[in-house]
Amino acid sequence: MIASLPRPAWLRAATALYVAAFLVFLFAPLLIVAVFAFNNASYPAPPWRGFTLDWFLGSPTSGRAGLFHDTQLLGSLWTSLIVAIWVTLLSVTVGTANSFLMERYRFRGKQLLSILMLIPLVIPGVILGISILSLSSRVAELLDDLLGLDLDFLRPGLPLVVVGQFSYIATIATLMISARLKRFDLTLEEAALNLGASHAAVLRTITLPYLRPALIGSAAISFLMSFENFNTTLMLVGSDAPLTVMMYGRMREGASPVLNAVSLFLMLASALLALSLMRGGPRTSAGRPGPAST
Repeated sequence: MIASLPRPAWLRAATALYVAAFLVFLFAPLLIVAVFAFNNASYPAPPWRGFTLDWFLGSPTSGRAGLFHDTQLLGSLWTSLIVAIWVTLLSVTVGTANSFLMERYRFRGKQLLSILMLIPLVIPGVILGISILSLSSRVAELLDDLLGLDLDFLRPGLPLVVVGQFSYIATIATLMISARLKRFDLTLEEAALNLGASHAAVLRTITLPYLRPALIGSAAISFLMSFENFNTTLMLVGSDAPLTVMMYGRMREGASPVLNAVSLFLMLASALLALSLMRGGPRTSAGRPGPAST
């Protein structure tokens, strides 16, 4: 149907009903979690028992240790933040290098390498975590037996968590940056080189500013995917549990409204991050003359 033509009343009603049902399906669970983070009850579910801030600010002495006084949850939140930062830095750096390799160079086996690079995306996170854990454990045992080396970073712990998440998030960063690099006009670099600029100067002043929106976007996606990852992390975690693993353990022990408070805190943080990127995106892509505004 042509968009400019008037639509029948039943079609407009069906469209509005579909959109409303989709929005309810999408946001109703989040709204329930947000509301019951303030419920004055010891369980995170209806009925409503009154408003309270105990699940955010309550002290352990009162019997209700709120989010900001729960040292275990705050420690796991900090652990997730550290892991996400490392995964983001590695993923964006390697993704940028991969993008230049795949888009700027021709070599034998390039198509095969492109396919192999996509494999981590289709492997279940649990299988990926188990595979990395099995390989690293065998290597650690072999080095310990042959050379007497006790390499703790090959045992379950945060280094393996970073490696496990990086193994597939780097592919996503590569795809995002490659999509931007594919549209780059190479004549801009050639003109700068003909005018006497070095390759490093061209990369710093022309190519990377053009890629900045993709770099920022891939960094944001990498950070969020690392922060919320559970399957791969669960297989590789050691004594320092990230937030997702900690929340899973708390749920097994018995649900608490503190988990609703954590969820609301993360929803607000994610929304603020998304809004800041949306506000900064147009200025980032159009704030510089030349290729950055192309």
